[in-house]
Amino acid sequence: MLISVLSLLIGFTLLVWSADAFTDNGAKIARIFNISPLIIGLLIFGFGTSAPEMLVSGLAAYDGHPELSIGNAFGSNIFNIGLVLAVAAIIHPVIVEKNVLKKEWLFLFLSTLVIGFLLIDGFLSFIDGSILLTLLLLFLYYVFNESKKDNNLENEVSEDTNKDQSKGKTWLLLIISLVILVSSARLVVWGGTNLALAFGVSDLIIGLTVVALGTSLPELAVAISSALKKQHQMIIGNIIGSNLWLQFIYSLGVLAIPGLILPFQIPSEVMSRDYIYMLIFTLLILIFSLKLRISRFGGLILLTILASYLYQLVWI
Repeated sequence: MLISVLSLLIGFTLLVWSADAFTDNGAKIARIFNISPLIIGLLIFGFGTSAPEMLVSGLAAYDGHPELSIGNAFGSNIFNIGLVLAVAAIIHPVIVEKNVLKKEWLFLFLSTLVIGFLLIDGFLSFIDGSILLTLLLLFLYYVFNESKKDNNLENEVSEDTNKDQSKGKTWLLLIISLVILVSSARLVVWGGTNLALAFGVSDLIIGLTVVALGTSLPELAVAISSALKKQHQMIIGNIIGSNLWLQFIYSLGVLAIPGLILPFQIPSEVMSRDYIYMLIFTLLILIFSLKLRISRFGGLILLTILASYLYQLVWI
């Protein structure tokens, strides 16, 4: 049991570090090749921070623990709003751009409805996974087209990034961080499943709580750091938008992977409990953002609802 706990702690720590290193070096590579800011923000950072969830889901399904992957998928969505966004708002109110509600939130809401429609039969099939993956690819195509309409990337590139040696170092760090990302995800899956067996807790609960929280740590760290620095226009002003895009990627990509690898029957409580909470959190974002800012009070409500959800998981 001690080894399993150490595996989780080490895995979570490496996940946070490797996800940060992966996104940082990915952004440098993007700047070297003059990729637009939209592509950097949504693809490099989006996939960089969602990579832990995707890897954990894929490895869990491959190892024969699909409930851990489905728990991680729903749990990550819930934690990213109920914890990450809530904590950021509590530290400093989050400014919401009007355009976010017209595009990002609508995309997220529609994807949540599609997931509910596909999973209402209680089975995540290969076809379901294919549909989710197709929607994700269409989303990426949309992002690419949007980036071409408004490419405001500054042409200023530091001398270091122009040097071949610096480029080689960046590529090397990118590859190393990716390898560590994969390895740490496997540690999390191994430690989580072993703890589930030791305590008689289902893979689903472990995925919804321990694994989901662990893989959401990179986003939480970035949110806290940004809020404390009061970087309103650069980060805080866009945190709600970026979080919604990440949610869109989580909802489609993280759920598509286990469906493609190992189709399985979904526990009934997933749709009657976890999906309902995910839908509620999604709707609350719209309600709290009507005045174009999420206040500290709104953050407290989100955090309270998350606490209620966790209490229901553990004690009921």
